[in-house]
Amino acid sequence: MIIGRGKSKNPLRLLATLAIGVLVISCNPVARQPLSRLDTPEHHAFAGTVLLNQEKFTDAGREFEFALRLDPHHSKAHAGAGLVKAYRGDFVAGFEAIKRAENDARSKEERIFALVGTIRVSTLSHAACLKIGTECSPDDAWLGRSKDAFDKAVMIDPNAASAYFFMGECYLAALHLEAAGRMFARVLDLDAEYVREAERRGKLVRKILRAMPETAAGRKAALIERLTRADVAALFVEEMKIGALFAKRMPNVFNAASGDPGKAGTAVAGQTEAKDIAGHPLGAYIERVVRLGIRGLDVYPDGTFRPAEQVDRASYAMMIEDILIKVTGDSALATRFVGAPSPFPDLRGDHPYFNSAMVVTSRGIMEVEDSATGSFAPLGPLSGADALLAIR
Repeated sequence: MIIGRGKSKNPLRLLATLAIGVLVISCNPVARQPLSRLDTPEHHAFAGTVLLNQEKFTDAGREFEFALRLDPHHSKAHAGAGLVKAYRGDFVAGFEAIKRAENDARSKEERIFALVGTIRVSTLSHAACLKIGTECSPDDAWLGRSKDAFDKAVMIDPNAASAYFFMGECYLAALHLEAAGRMFARVLDLDAEYVREAERRGKLVRKILRAMPETAAGRKAALIERLTRADVAALFVEEMKIGALFAKRMPNVFNAASGDPGKAGTAVAGQTEAKDIAGHPLGAYIERVVRLGIRGLDVYPDGTFRPAEQVDRASYAMMIEDILIKVTGDSALATRFVGAPSPFPDLRGDHPYFNSAMVVTSRGIMEVEDSATGSFAPLGPLSGADALLAIR
């Protein structure tokens, strides 16, 4: 009888064991089998990193997902997936993925990659505060988190170029220019990864230091690689103090009724309103600039201002030329170089922007884009640093 009762319990024990096994398996992701020689987590993680650096976030995310299906504990794939999430604005999920990457890291290289990921996600989380017209509450937690990750990374490898480069980017976002410059210089000294990028960013730091922006709008604009028409309007009002400048130099045309020098300077005649700036964060700046009637930054014939439209170098030269004519009263500037031979290999003398380009370069207000060839790059993007240098 005892033996019989024992046998009757065995099936129950077996079922319980099977249930526990199923539960354990279901709680742990199962890696799929590779389909080809290139179908490896390492290859997919590498491809994802390349695509991430090209800002192809959808494709990069897919590659990191493939890597994690093959190896659910692949540290670099988790870090890459976290960066993709951060670039898409999901910073909570980004930090969670980076934390998983740190936990799954097995080698020094993987630990450094994860720590650098923390620096990058932290910097991205602060990016929204760098938009002109955006105010954020004081919070340096993101910077402190980056510093901690950087210290850990260089303790693992004092020559980790990626840690220095992205910490430089972090300091740049915090507008700690000297610290950023030191980080980029260290990357150049190491002469390993990110050399070209560090050289370019170091040049930007030096430009910003030369420009010495005085306002929050100016400091934020300094980091923008492609200024929009709205950005330029804000720069003219905040950094150039264009309203006060016009009111002082042209008192018969512009009034200075406002007590705020930054707001002074409203055209008496020919006021124009743009129909597409309602609710725009920089709308107040745009309205002031539109009233001043600056050529190249005025309202289009269809009544729109197109605040998001990017400004090229030729258009900016035209704006600066028009401001010079207005404040100096020298209308001859508008035709000063008409008929002159062009020193620019990429801008003919009969081009509508040629005179403007000559005015700003001959006076040292703007520089040629390429000193080796003398090219002006009229259709090239206008960076914030270059725009600031021009109005100094």
